[in-house]
Amino acid sequence: MAYPTKNKKVIAFVEESAKLACPDKIVWIDGSEEQLAALRKEACETGEMLKLNQEKLPGCYYHRTAQNDVARVEDRTFICCREKENAGPTNNWMDPKEAYQMCADIARGQMKGRTMYVIPYSMGLIGSPFSKIGVEVTDSIYVVLNMAIMTRVGLACYDQLGEDGDFVKGFHAKCSVDPEKRYIMHFPEDDTIISVNSAYGGNVLLGKKCFALRIASYLGKTEGWMAEHMLILGVTFPDGRKKYVAAAFPSACGKTNLAMLIPPKHYLEKGYKIETVGDDIAWIRVGEDGRLWAVNPENGFFGVAPGTNDKSNPNALAATKKGTIFTNVAIDPADNTVWWEGLTKPAPEKLIDWLGNDWTPESGVKAAHPNSRFTAPAVNCPCLSEAFNSKEGVPLDAIIFGGRRATTTPLVYQSRNWDHGVFVGSIMSSETTAAATGATGVLRHDPMAMKPFCGYHMGDYFAHWIEMGKKVTNPPKIFNVNWFRQDANGEFLWPGFGDNMRVLEWILNRCDNAVDAQETAIGYVPYAKDIDLEGLDYSRETLESILYVDKARWSAEADEIKEFYKQFGDKLPKELSDCLATLKANCEK
Repeated sequence: MAYPTKNKKVIAFVEESAKLACPDKIVWIDGSEEQLAALRKEACETGEMLKLNQEKLPGCYYHRTAQNDVARVEDRTFICCREKENAGPTNNWMDPKEAYQMCADIARGQMKGRTMYVIPYSMGLIGSPFSKIGVEVTDSIYVVLNMAIMTRVGLACYDQLGEDGDFVKGFHAKCSVDPEKRYIMHFPEDDTIISVNSAYGGNVLLGKKCFALRIASYLGKTEGWMAEHMLILGVTFPDGRKKYVAAAFPSACGKTNLAMLIPPKHYLEKGYKIETVGDDIAWIRVGEDGRLWAVNPENGFFGVAPGTNDKSNPNALAATKKGTIFTNVAIDPADNTVWWEGLTKPAPEKLIDWLGNDWTPESGVKAAHPNSRFTAPAVNCPCLSEAFNSKEGVPLDAIIFGGRRATTTPLVYQSRNWDHGVFVGSIMSSETTAAATGATGVLRHDPMAMKPFCGYHMGDYFAHWIEMGKKVTNPPKIFNVNWFRQDANGEFLWPGFGDNMRVLEWILNRCDNAVDAQETAIGYVPYAKDIDLEGLDYSRETLESILYVDKARWSAEADEIKEFYKQFGDKLPKELSDCLATLKANCEK
Protein backbone atom coordinates (compact mmCIF):
# COMPACT_ATOMS: atom_id res chain seq x y z
CA MET A 1 0.00 0.00 0.00
CA ALA A 2 1.19 3.52 -0.84
CA TYR A 3 0.89 5.79 2.18
CA PRO A 4 0.25 9.58 1.98
CA THR A 5 2.73 10.10 4.82
CA LYS A 6 6.23 9.01 5.71
CA ASN A 7 5.54 9.35 9.42
CA LYS A 8 6.32 5.92 10.80
CA LYS A 9 4.19 6.48 13.91
CA VAL A 10 1.10 7.28 11.83
CA ILE A 11 1.64 4.22 9.62
CA ALA A 12 2.14 1.97 12.65
CA PHE A 13 -1.00 3.35 14.34
CA VAL A 14 -3.14 2.76 11.24
CA GLU A 15 -1.74 -0.75 10.68
CA GLU A 16 -2.29 -1.72 14.34
CA SER A 17 -5.84 -0.36 14.23
CA ALA A 18 -6.60 -2.29 11.05
CA LYS A 19 -5.11 -5.48 12.46
CA LEU A 20 -7.41 -5.17 15.48
CA ALA A 21 -10.66 -4.09 13.80
CA CYS A 22 -10.26 -5.99 10.49
CA PRO A 23 -11.86 -3.54 8.03
CA ASP A 24 -12.48 -4.69 4.47
CA LYS A 25 -10.57 -1.68 3.19
CA ILE A 26 -8.75 1.45 4.36
CA VAL A 27 -9.40 4.90 2.89
CA TRP A 28 -6.93 7.67 3.64
CA ILE A 29 -8.79 10.98 3.84
CA ASP A 30 -7.05 13.82 2.02
CA GLY A 31 -9.58 16.59 2.77
CA SER A 32 -10.30 17.29 -0.90
CA GLU A 33 -13.81 18.39 -1.89
CA GLU A 34 -13.83 15.65 -4.55
CA GLN A 35 -13.29 12.93 -1.94
CA LEU A 36 -15.76 14.44 0.54
CA ALA A 37 -18.44 14.77 -2.18
CA ALA A 38 -18.05 11.08 -3.02
CA LEU A 39 -18.45 10.18 0.68
CA ARG A 40 -21.61 12.32 0.96
CA LYS A 41 -23.05 10.52 -2.06
CA GLU A 42 -22.19 7.12 -0.60
CA ALA A 43 -23.71 8.03 2.79
CA CYS A 44 -26.95 9.06 1.08
CA GLU A 45 -27.05 5.85 -0.94
CA THR A 46 -26.71 3.71 2.22
CA GLY A 47 -29.21 5.82 4.18
CA GLU A 48 -26.59 6.96 6.70
CA MET A 49 -27.42 10.53 5.69
CA LEU A 50 -30.26 12.27 3.88
CA LYS A 51 -29.77 15.07 1.37
CA LEU A 52 -31.80 18.17 2.24
CA ASN A 53 -33.33 20.82 -0.04
CA GLN A 54 -30.26 22.04 -1.93
CA GLU A 55 -31.91 25.29 -3.02
CA LYS A 56 -32.86 26.37 0.50
CA LEU A 57 -30.03 24.59 2.35
CA PRO A 58 -27.15 24.16 -0.13
CA GLY A 59 -24.64 21.52 0.88
CA CYS A 60 -26.73 20.50 3.91
CA TYR A 61 -27.44 16.94 5.06
CA TYR A 62 -29.38 15.15 7.79
CA HIS A 63 -28.44 12.28 10.10
CA ARG A 64 -30.17 10.30 12.83
CA THR A 65 -28.35 8.51 15.62
CA ALA A 66 -29.66 5.48 17.52
CA GLN A 67 -32.23 6.20 20.22
CA ASN A 68 -29.78 5.03 22.87
CA ASP A 69 -27.00 7.27 21.52
CA VAL A 70 -28.00 10.93 21.64
CA ALA A 71 -25.59 12.70 24.00
CA ARG A 72 -22.21 12.65 25.70
CA VAL A 73 -22.00 9.83 28.26
CA GLU A 74 -20.18 11.14 31.32
CA ASP A 75 -20.56 7.88 33.25
CA ARG A 76 -18.87 6.04 30.37
CA THR A 77 -16.07 8.58 29.96
CA PHE A 78 -12.75 7.74 31.64
CA ILE A 79 -9.35 9.24 32.26
CA CYS A 80 -6.86 6.36 32.07
CA CYS A 81 -3.62 7.51 33.70
CA ARG A 82 -1.18 5.20 35.45
CA GLU A 83 -1.84 6.58 38.94
CA LYS A 84 -5.50 6.81 40.02
CA GLU A 85 -4.67 9.83 42.17
CA ASN A 86 -3.76 11.82 39.06
CA ALA A 87 -7.28 11.49 37.61
CA GLY A 88 -8.69 13.19 40.68
CA PRO A 89 -12.13 13.07 42.32
CA THR A 90 -14.07 14.61 39.41
CA ASN A 91 -13.12 11.99 36.79
CA ASN A 92 -13.87 8.32 36.28
CA TRP A 93 -10.59 6.38 36.29
CA MET A 94 -9.46 3.07 34.85
CA ASP A 95 -6.00 1.52 34.79
CA PRO A 96 -4.57 2.04 31.26
CA LYS A 97 -3.60 -1.62 30.83
CA GLU A 98 -7.10 -2.74 31.78
CA ALA A 99 -8.68 -0.06 29.58
CA TYR A 100 -6.61 -0.89 26.51
CA GLN A 101 -7.40 -4.58 26.90
CA MET A 102 -11.12 -4.01 27.43
CA CYS A 103 -11.40 -1.69 24.41
CA ALA A 104 -9.40 -4.09 22.23
CA ASP A 105 -11.71 -6.95 23.20
CA ILE A 106 -14.76 -4.83 22.33
CA ALA A 107 -13.37 -3.53 19.01
CA ARG A 108 -11.74 -6.73 17.77
CA GLY A 109 -13.06 -7.59 14.30
CA GLN A 110 -15.79 -4.98 14.53
CA MET A 111 -14.96 -3.31 11.19
CA LYS A 112 -15.42 -6.50 9.16
CA GLY A 113 -17.55 -5.60 6.15
CA ARG A 114 -16.82 -1.93 6.75
CA THR A 115 -14.31 0.68 5.61
CA MET A 116 -11.81 2.27 7.98
CA TYR A 117 -11.19 5.94 7.24
CA VAL A 118 -7.97 7.65 8.33
CA ILE A 119 -8.52 11.35 9.10
CA PRO A 120 -5.49 13.66 9.53
CA TYR A 121 -6.62 16.86 11.23
CA SER A 122 -5.22 19.95 12.87
CA MET A 123 -6.65 21.61 15.95
CA GLY A 124 -5.77 25.22 15.25
CA LEU A 125 -4.45 26.74 12.06
CA ILE A 126 -1.83 24.48 10.45
CA GLY A 127 1.57 26.01 11.12
CA SER A 128 0.42 28.04 14.12
CA PRO A 129 2.48 27.75 17.33
CA PHE A 130 -0.82 26.82 19.00
CA SER A 131 -1.74 23.98 16.63
CA LYS A 132 -1.68 20.26 17.37
CA ILE A 133 -2.15 17.38 14.95
CA GLY A 134 -4.46 14.42 15.43
CA VAL A 135 -5.17 11.31 13.40
CA GLU A 136 -8.54 9.63 13.90
CA VAL A 137 -9.45 6.26 12.44
CA THR A 138 -13.17 5.55 12.20
CA ASP A 139 -15.69 3.34 10.41
CA SER A 140 -18.21 6.18 10.10
CA ILE A 141 -18.62 8.46 7.07
CA TYR A 142 -20.66 10.72 9.38
CA VAL A 143 -17.56 11.18 11.53
CA VAL A 144 -15.37 11.94 8.50
CA LEU A 145 -17.76 14.61 7.20
CA ASN A 146 -18.26 16.20 10.63
CA MET A 147 -14.53 16.27 11.32
CA ALA A 148 -14.05 17.97 7.94
CA ILE A 149 -16.32 20.77 9.22
CA MET A 150 -15.11 20.94 12.83
CA THR A 151 -11.35 20.71 12.23
CA ARG A 152 -8.80 21.44 9.52
CA VAL A 153 -8.55 18.13 7.66
CA GLY A 154 -5.95 17.55 4.97
CA LEU A 155 -2.60 16.16 3.86
CA ALA A 156 -0.86 19.33 5.10
CA CYS A 157 -1.21 17.81 8.58
CA TYR A 158 1.26 15.09 7.57
CA ASP A 159 3.64 17.76 6.26
CA GLN A 160 3.57 19.43 9.68
CA LEU A 161 4.27 16.10 11.39
CA GLY A 162 7.21 15.21 9.17
CA GLU A 163 8.69 11.74 9.45
CA ASP A 164 8.91 11.58 13.24
CA GLY A 165 6.40 14.09 14.69
CA ASP A 166 4.02 13.13 17.48
CA PHE A 167 0.25 13.36 17.19
CA VAL A 168 -2.88 12.50 19.16
CA LYS A 169 -4.17 9.04 18.22
CA GLY A 170 -7.92 8.62 17.95
CA PHE A 171 -9.55 5.23 17.44
CA HIS A 172 -13.31 5.09 16.88
CA ALA A 173 -15.41 2.04 16.08
CA LYS A 174 -19.22 2.10 15.96
CA CYS A 175 -19.31 -1.62 16.80
CA SER A 176 -22.98 -2.47 17.54
CA VAL A 177 -23.75 0.89 19.26
CA ASP A 178 -24.35 -1.10 22.45
CA PRO A 179 -24.81 1.29 25.41
CA GLU A 180 -23.62 -1.40 27.84
CA LYS A 181 -20.27 -1.58 26.02
CA ARG A 182 -19.96 2.14 25.22
CA TYR A 183 -16.73 3.70 26.41
CA ILE A 184 -14.98 6.99 25.73
CA MET A 185 -11.43 6.48 27.00
CA HIS A 186 -8.66 9.06 27.32
CA PHE A 187 -5.02 8.17 27.87
CA PRO A 188 -3.42 11.60 28.50
CA GLU A 189 0.04 10.18 29.16
CA ASP A 190 -0.08 8.42 25.76
CA ASP A 191 -1.82 11.11 23.64
CA THR A 192 -4.50 8.54 22.84
CA ILE A 193 -8.33 8.48 22.68
CA ILE A 194 -10.50 5.40 22.13
CA SER A 195 -14.27 5.52 21.49
CA VAL A 196 -16.35 2.39 21.02
CA ASN A 197 -20.07 1.66 20.60
CA SER A 198 -21.20 5.22 19.93
CA ALA A 199 -21.98 7.19 16.78
CA TYR A 200 -23.08 10.45 18.47
CA GLY A 201 -20.93 13.48 17.66
CA GLY A 202 -19.83 14.43 21.17
CA ASN A 203 -18.49 10.90 21.73
CA VAL A 204 -16.96 10.27 18.31
CA LEU A 205 -15.71 13.56 16.87
CA LEU A 206 -12.51 13.01 18.78
CA GLY A 207 -11.06 16.44 18.03
CA LYS A 208 -13.91 18.04 20.00
CA LYS A 209 -14.06 17.71 23.80
CA CYS A 210 -11.87 14.58 23.84
CA PHE A 211 -8.76 16.15 22.26
CA ALA A 212 -9.40 19.89 22.49
CA LEU A 213 -10.12 19.78 26.24
CA ARG A 214 -9.38 16.49 28.01
CA ILE A 215 -6.11 15.63 26.26
CA ALA A 216 -5.16 19.26 25.59
CA SER A 217 -5.68 20.32 29.21
CA TYR A 218 -3.09 17.70 30.20
CA LEU A 219 -0.76 18.82 27.40
CA GLY A 220 -1.22 22.40 28.55
CA LYS A 221 -0.23 21.51 32.10
CA THR A 222 2.92 19.72 30.97
CA GLU A 223 3.86 22.27 28.28
CA GLY A 224 2.90 25.50 30.07
CA TRP A 225 -0.30 26.63 28.34
CA MET A 226 -4.05 26.29 28.92
CA ALA A 227 -6.93 24.50 27.17
CA GLU A 228 -10.21 25.99 28.35
CA HIS A 229 -13.94 25.52 27.79
CA MET A 230 -14.31 29.15 26.72
CA LEU A 231 -15.79 31.25 23.96
CA ILE A 232 -13.66 34.07 22.55
CA LEU A 233 -15.19 37.32 21.32
CA GLY A 234 -13.87 40.66 20.13
CA VAL A 235 -15.38 44.06 20.87
CA THR A 236 -14.55 47.05 18.68
CA PHE A 237 -15.25 50.42 20.32
CA PRO A 238 -16.43 53.47 18.34
CA ASP A 239 -12.90 54.94 18.56
CA GLY A 240 -11.44 51.82 16.89
CA ARG A 241 -10.03 50.13 20.03
CA LYS A 242 -10.29 46.35 19.96
CA LYS A 243 -10.74 44.27 23.11
CA TYR A 244 -10.92 40.51 23.42
CA VAL A 245 -12.72 38.45 26.04
CA ALA A 246 -12.70 34.73 26.86
CA ALA A 247 -15.67 33.41 28.83
CA ALA A 248 -16.55 30.08 30.48
CA PHE A 249 -20.12 28.99 31.19
CA PRO A 250 -21.65 25.61 32.05
CA SER A 251 -24.31 24.30 29.67
CA ALA A 252 -27.59 26.25 29.42
CA CYS A 253 -25.99 29.49 30.57
CA GLY A 254 -25.94 31.47 27.33
CA LYS A 255 -22.47 30.72 26.00
CA THR A 256 -23.21 30.66 22.27
CA ASN A 257 -25.55 33.63 22.59
CA LEU A 258 -22.75 35.70 24.16
CA ALA A 259 -20.19 34.52 21.59
CA MET A 260 -22.43 35.81 18.77
CA LEU A 261 -24.06 38.70 20.63
CA ILE A 262 -25.81 41.45 18.70
CA PRO A 263 -25.64 44.69 20.73
CA PRO A 264 -28.66 46.94 21.38
CA LYS A 265 -29.53 49.42 18.62
CA HIS A 266 -27.90 52.49 20.15
CA TYR A 267 -24.58 50.63 20.56
CA LEU A 268 -24.65 49.70 16.87
CA GLU A 269 -25.46 53.29 15.92
CA LYS A 270 -22.47 54.52 17.92
CA GLY A 271 -20.21 52.09 16.05
CA TYR A 272 -19.71 49.23 18.53
CA LYS A 273 -19.08 45.89 16.88
CA ILE A 274 -19.00 42.31 18.24
CA GLU A 275 -17.06 39.59 16.44
CA THR A 276 -16.87 35.87 17.18
CA VAL A 277 -13.47 34.19 17.41
CA GLY A 278 -14.83 31.00 18.98
CA ASP A 279 -17.98 29.67 20.62
CA ASP A 280 -16.69 26.81 22.76
CA ILE A 281 -12.95 26.24 23.22
CA ALA A 282 -9.91 28.45 23.76
CA TRP A 283 -6.26 27.44 23.76
CA ILE A 284 -4.29 30.08 25.64
CA ARG A 285 -0.55 30.83 25.75
CA VAL A 286 1.69 33.50 27.23
CA GLY A 287 2.76 35.96 24.53
CA GLU A 288 6.09 37.73 24.22
CA ASP A 289 4.36 40.88 25.50
CA GLY A 290 3.53 39.23 28.84
CA ARG A 291 -0.16 38.93 28.01
CA LEU A 292 -2.32 35.85 27.49
CA TRP A 293 -3.12 35.11 23.84
CA ALA A 294 -5.94 32.81 22.77
CA VAL A 295 -7.00 30.89 19.66
CA ASN A 296 -10.08 28.84 18.85
CA PRO A 297 -8.65 25.45 17.81
CA GLU A 298 -11.87 24.46 16.02
CA ASN A 299 -13.05 25.21 12.50
CA GLY A 300 -16.82 24.90 12.99
CA PHE A 301 -19.72 25.04 15.44
CA PHE A 302 -21.27 21.93 17.01
CA GLY A 303 -24.34 23.70 18.34
CA VAL A 304 -27.54 22.67 20.09
CA ALA A 305 -30.41 23.31 17.67
CA PRO A 306 -33.52 23.68 19.91
CA GLY A 307 -34.04 27.29 20.96
CA THR A 308 -31.88 28.67 18.15
CA ASN A 309 -33.92 31.13 16.10
CA ASP A 310 -33.87 34.54 14.43
CA LYS A 311 -34.41 36.30 17.76
CA SER A 312 -32.32 34.25 20.19
CA ASN A 313 -29.26 33.90 17.96
CA PRO A 314 -29.61 35.05 14.34
CA ASN A 315 -25.86 34.67 13.71
CA ALA A 316 -25.86 31.01 14.78
CA LEU A 317 -28.93 30.35 12.65
CA ALA A 318 -27.30 32.02 9.65
CA ALA A 319 -24.25 29.78 10.11
CA THR A 320 -26.44 26.70 9.52
CA LYS A 321 -27.77 27.76 6.11
CA LYS A 322 -25.13 25.99 4.00
CA GLY A 323 -22.62 23.16 4.27
CA THR A 324 -24.18 22.00 7.57
CA ILE A 325 -24.94 18.54 8.95
CA PHE A 326 -28.07 18.39 11.13
CA THR A 327 -28.39 15.57 13.64
CA ASN A 328 -31.62 14.41 15.34
CA VAL A 329 -33.70 17.45 14.39
CA ALA A 330 -37.07 17.12 12.65
CA ILE A 331 -37.63 17.20 8.89
CA ASP A 332 -40.32 19.31 7.26
CA PRO A 333 -41.54 17.06 4.43
CA ALA A 334 -43.28 19.97 2.70
CA ASP A 335 -39.96 21.29 1.41
CA ASN A 336 -37.33 18.84 2.75
CA THR A 337 -35.86 21.34 5.22
CA VAL A 338 -35.31 21.05 8.98
CA TRP A 339 -37.20 22.18 12.07
CA TRP A 340 -36.75 22.12 15.82
CA GLU A 341 -38.54 23.46 18.88
CA GLY A 342 -38.14 27.22 19.09
CA LEU A 343 -37.26 27.70 15.41
CA THR A 344 -40.68 29.09 14.46
CA LYS A 345 -44.05 29.58 16.10
CA PRO A 346 -46.37 27.93 15.50
CA ALA A 347 -44.79 24.62 14.56
CA PRO A 348 -45.51 23.23 11.07
CA GLU A 349 -48.66 21.13 10.86
CA LYS A 350 -46.78 18.00 9.76
CA LEU A 351 -43.20 16.91 10.36
CA ILE A 352 -41.09 13.78 10.45
CA ASP A 353 -39.65 13.66 13.96
CA TRP A 354 -36.09 12.73 14.93
CA LEU A 355 -37.14 9.07 15.26
CA GLY A 356 -38.49 9.01 11.70
CA ASN A 357 -42.16 9.03 12.74
CA ASP A 358 -44.94 11.28 11.42
CA TRP A 359 -45.47 14.17 13.82
CA THR A 360 -48.09 16.85 14.42
CA PRO A 361 -48.34 19.48 17.19
CA GLU A 362 -50.85 17.13 18.88
CA SER A 363 -48.35 14.24 19.05
CA GLY A 364 -47.45 15.05 22.64
CA VAL A 365 -43.71 14.55 22.08
CA LYS A 366 -40.94 16.82 20.87
CA ALA A 367 -40.26 16.72 17.15
CA ALA A 368 -36.50 17.30 17.57
CA HIS A 369 -34.41 15.66 20.27
CA PRO A 370 -33.62 18.23 23.02
CA ASN A 371 -29.90 17.66 22.34
CA SER A 372 -30.24 17.71 18.55
CA ARG A 373 -27.30 19.38 16.84
CA PHE A 374 -25.98 21.28 13.86
CA THR A 375 -22.38 21.03 12.65
CA ALA A 376 -21.80 24.26 10.76
CA PRO A 377 -18.67 25.74 9.16
CA ALA A 378 -17.46 28.74 11.18
CA VAL A 379 -16.86 30.65 7.94
CA ASN A 380 -20.67 30.87 7.56
CA CYS A 381 -21.03 33.00 10.71
CA PRO A 382 -21.87 36.62 9.74
CA CYS A 383 -19.98 38.02 12.74
CA LEU A 384 -16.85 35.84 12.43
CA SER A 385 -13.73 37.78 13.37
CA GLU A 386 -10.83 38.23 10.96
CA ALA A 387 -8.70 37.00 13.85
CA PHE A 388 -10.35 33.57 13.54
CA ASN A 389 -7.60 32.60 11.10
CA SER A 390 -4.76 34.30 12.97
CA LYS A 391 -1.81 32.03 13.76
CA GLU A 392 -0.90 34.23 16.72
CA GLY A 393 -4.39 34.41 18.25
CA VAL A 394 -5.81 37.40 20.12
CA PRO A 395 -4.65 39.10 23.35
CA LEU A 396 -7.12 38.68 26.21
CA ASP A 397 -8.23 41.77 28.12
CA ALA A 398 -10.76 39.95 30.30
CA ILE A 399 -11.79 36.47 31.38
CA ILE A 400 -15.41 35.97 32.42
CA PHE A 401 -16.94 33.14 34.43
CA GLY A 402 -20.65 32.63 34.94
CA GLY A 403 -23.30 30.23 36.17
CA ARG A 404 -27.06 30.10 36.53
CA ARG A 405 -27.97 31.41 39.99
CA ALA A 406 -31.45 32.57 41.04
CA THR A 407 -30.09 34.38 44.10
CA THR A 408 -26.81 35.24 45.86
CA THR A 409 -24.51 35.98 42.90
CA PRO A 410 -24.83 39.54 41.55
CA LEU A 411 -25.23 40.47 37.88
CA VAL A 412 -21.48 41.09 37.61
CA TYR A 413 -18.46 41.42 39.87
CA GLN A 414 -14.71 41.67 39.39
CA SER A 415 -12.04 39.71 41.23
CA ARG A 416 -9.40 41.60 43.21
CA ASN A 417 -6.46 40.00 41.41
CA TRP A 418 -5.46 36.92 39.41
CA ASP A 419 -5.42 34.46 42.33
CA HIS A 420 -8.81 35.70 43.51
CA GLY A 421 -10.03 35.33 39.92
CA VAL A 422 -8.94 31.68 39.95
CA PHE A 423 -10.95 31.31 43.16
CA VAL A 424 -13.99 32.88 41.47
CA GLY A 425 -13.68 30.42 38.57
CA SER A 426 -13.18 27.46 40.90
CA ILE A 427 -16.47 28.12 42.74
CA MET A 428 -18.61 28.39 39.58
CA SER A 429 -21.93 26.65 40.01
CA SER A 430 -25.47 26.50 38.70
CA GLU A 431 -28.67 25.75 40.56
CA THR A 432 -30.86 22.84 39.60
CA THR A 433 -34.57 23.29 38.95
CA ALA A 434 -37.52 21.45 40.44
CA ALA A 435 -38.43 20.02 37.04
CA ALA A 436 -35.03 18.37 36.76
CA THR A 437 -34.33 17.18 40.26
CA GLY A 438 -37.35 17.52 42.51
CA ALA A 439 -35.58 20.18 44.56
CA THR A 440 -34.70 23.76 43.72
CA GLY A 441 -31.54 25.62 44.60
CA VAL A 442 -29.30 22.56 44.72
CA LEU A 443 -25.84 23.65 43.63
CA ARG A 444 -24.11 21.77 40.85
CA HIS A 445 -20.45 22.81 40.89
CA ASP A 446 -18.64 23.14 37.58
CA PRO A 447 -15.26 24.85 38.14
CA MET A 448 -14.28 26.96 35.09
CA ALA A 449 -17.01 24.95 33.24
CA MET A 450 -14.33 22.22 33.04
CA LYS A 451 -15.59 19.58 35.45
CA PRO A 452 -16.56 17.10 32.67
CA PHE A 453 -13.54 18.00 30.53
CA CYS A 454 -10.44 18.28 32.71
CA GLY A 455 -7.98 15.53 31.75
CA TYR A 456 -6.28 15.32 35.15
CA HIS A 457 -6.73 16.09 38.88
CA MET A 458 -8.74 19.28 39.27
CA GLY A 459 -6.66 20.36 42.26
CA ASP A 460 -3.61 20.28 39.99
CA TYR A 461 -5.67 22.13 37.37
CA PHE A 462 -6.33 24.95 39.86
CA ALA A 463 -2.61 25.00 40.69
CA HIS A 464 -1.81 25.29 36.97
CA TRP A 465 -4.04 28.37 36.78
CA ILE A 466 -2.17 29.89 39.73
CA GLU A 467 1.16 29.14 38.02
CA MET A 468 0.02 30.68 34.74
CA GLY A 469 -0.73 33.88 36.64
CA LYS A 470 2.92 34.07 37.66
CA LYS A 471 4.04 33.82 34.04
CA VAL A 472 2.11 36.86 32.81
CA THR A 473 3.19 40.41 33.53
CA ASN A 474 -0.04 41.89 32.18
CA PRO A 475 -2.81 39.39 33.01
CA PRO A 476 -6.42 39.82 31.89
CA LYS A 477 -8.83 40.97 34.59
CA ILE A 478 -11.24 38.29 35.79
CA PHE A 479 -14.99 38.74 36.26
CA ASN A 480 -18.09 36.73 37.11
CA VAL A 481 -21.51 37.31 35.58
CA ASN A 482 -24.97 35.95 36.37
CA TRP A 483 -27.70 36.69 33.83
CA PHE A 484 -30.19 34.54 35.75
CA ARG A 485 -31.20 36.37 38.96
CA GLN A 486 -34.91 35.80 39.66
CA ASP A 487 -37.65 37.53 41.62
CA ALA A 488 -39.99 35.82 44.08
CA ASN A 489 -42.17 34.62 41.18
CA GLY A 490 -39.28 32.98 39.35
CA GLU A 491 -39.14 35.71 36.69
CA PHE A 492 -35.72 36.72 35.40
CA LEU A 493 -34.62 40.15 36.59
CA TRP A 494 -32.18 40.91 33.76
CA PRO A 495 -33.23 40.91 30.07
CA GLY A 496 -30.11 39.05 28.88
CA PHE A 497 -29.27 38.25 25.23
CA GLY A 498 -28.14 41.41 23.38
CA ASP A 499 -28.53 43.51 26.52
CA ASN A 500 -25.61 41.63 28.05
CA MET A 501 -23.57 44.10 25.97
CA ARG A 502 -24.31 46.63 28.73
CA VAL A 503 -22.45 44.47 31.24
CA LEU A 504 -19.70 43.67 28.75
CA GLU A 505 -19.11 47.40 28.25
CA TRP A 506 -18.69 47.90 32.01
CA ILE A 507 -16.26 44.96 32.15
CA LEU A 508 -14.09 46.38 29.38
CA ASN A 509 -14.22 49.88 30.87
CA ARG A 510 -12.89 48.34 34.09
CA CYS A 511 -10.05 46.78 32.09
CA ASP A 512 -9.11 50.30 30.99
CA ASN A 513 -9.61 51.71 34.51
CA ALA A 514 -12.19 54.03 32.93
CA VAL A 515 -14.92 53.48 35.51
CA ASP A 516 -15.08 53.10 39.30
CA ALA A 517 -16.47 50.18 41.28
CA GLN A 518 -17.49 49.54 44.86
CA GLU A 519 -15.52 47.04 46.88
CA THR A 520 -17.69 44.41 48.55
CA ALA A 521 -17.18 41.18 50.49
CA ILE A 522 -16.83 39.24 47.23
CA GLY A 523 -14.96 41.68 44.98
CA TYR A 524 -15.67 44.82 42.95
CA VAL A 525 -19.29 45.49 41.97
CA PRO A 526 -20.51 48.23 39.59
CA TYR A 527 -22.30 51.36 40.70
CA ALA A 528 -25.71 51.10 39.04
CA LYS A 529 -25.20 54.51 37.39
CA ASP A 530 -22.25 53.09 35.42
CA ILE A 531 -24.27 50.47 33.54
CA ASP A 532 -25.91 51.91 30.42
CA LEU A 533 -29.70 51.45 30.48
CA GLU A 534 -30.44 53.63 27.44
CA GLY A 535 -33.36 52.33 25.37
CA LEU A 536 -34.27 49.77 28.04
CA ASP A 537 -37.47 49.86 30.08
CA TYR A 538 -35.65 48.98 33.25
CA SER A 539 -35.38 50.69 36.62
CA ARG A 540 -32.21 51.59 38.49
CA GLU A 541 -33.83 50.08 41.59
CA THR A 542 -34.11 46.67 39.92
CA LEU A 543 -30.52 46.95 38.71
CA GLU A 544 -29.33 47.84 42.22
CA SER A 545 -31.21 44.82 43.61
CA ILE A 546 -29.28 42.40 41.34
CA LEU A 547 -25.97 44.11 42.13
CA TYR A 548 -26.54 43.81 45.88
CA VAL A 549 -24.18 41.53 47.80
CA ASP A 550 -25.99 39.82 50.67
CA LYS A 551 -23.35 38.95 53.27
CA ALA A 552 -25.54 36.40 55.04
CA ARG A 553 -26.11 34.48 51.82
CA TRP A 554 -22.43 34.66 50.95
CA SER A 555 -21.44 33.46 54.41
CA ALA A 556 -23.58 30.36 53.84
CA GLU A 557 -22.07 30.07 50.37
CA ALA A 558 -18.57 30.10 51.90
CA ASP A 559 -19.53 27.18 54.15
CA GLU A 560 -20.81 25.28 51.12
CA ILE A 561 -17.60 26.02 49.17
CA LYS A 562 -15.56 24.70 52.08
CA GLU A 563 -17.39 21.36 51.80
CA PHE A 564 -16.94 21.32 48.02
CA TYR A 565 -13.20 21.98 48.36
CA LYS A 566 -12.67 19.04 50.74
CA GLN A 567 -12.62 16.55 47.87
CA PHE A 568 -9.40 18.07 46.53
CA GLY A 569 -7.53 17.42 49.77
CA ASP A 570 -3.94 18.64 49.92
CA LYS A 571 -4.02 19.28 46.15
CA LEU A 572 -6.10 22.41 46.72
CA PRO A 573 -3.75 25.40 46.29
CA LYS A 574 -3.24 27.46 49.43
CA GLU A 575 -4.13 30.57 47.43
CA LEU A 576 -7.70 29.28 47.04
CA SER A 577 -8.16 28.30 50.68
CA ASP A 578 -6.82 31.76 51.61
CA CYS A 579 -9.40 33.39 49.31
CA LEU A 580 -12.14 31.33 50.93
CA ALA A 581 -11.01 32.40 54.39
CA THR A 582 -11.03 36.04 53.25
CA LEU A 583 -14.56 35.66 51.87
CA LYS A 584 -15.82 34.18 55.13
CA ALA A 585 -14.15 36.92 57.17
CA ASN A 586 -15.51 39.66 54.92
CA CYS A 587 -19.04 38.33 55.33
CA GLU A 588 -18.80 38.48 59.11
CA LYS A 589 -17.54 42.08 59.34
